[in-house]
Amino acid sequence: QLQLVESGGGLVQPGGSLRLSCAASTEFTLDYYVIGWFRQAPGKEREGVSSISSSDGSTYYADSVKGRFAISKDYAKNTVTLLMNSLKPEDTAVYYCAAGWPPISPSQMAFDYEYEYWGQGTQVTVSS
Repeated sequence: QLQLVESGGGLVQPGGSLRLSCAASTEFTLDYYVIGWFRQAPGKEREGVSSISSSDGSTYYADSVKGRFAISKDYAKNTVTLLMNSLKPEDTAVYYCAAGWPPISPSQMAFDYEYEYWGQGTQVTVSS
């Protein structure tokens, strides 16, 4: 079964940057999946942040992160990276990587029920 591992979380000051990575267990390739990043803050529901489809390169970004976050796929390293710039305190959450079978249209990429596999999450804290 596909296993996902997130890394790169931590504590950063407002306005700073972090790079999150999602890696797959070695016997699997992420090439066939739609990969999404979700986050959940204390007391809030999990929300879709950004997703990328390998089949056509389509992407999704939540309105709250457009222009600040960028998702990309590294086929050589079998990872998906979420570059987060201009971080705000409201970005504080546990960030999860998820994989789903295509096709998932961009309008559906924000919904967690589209994804079958989930990582354990990595904490991102934005605070001065």
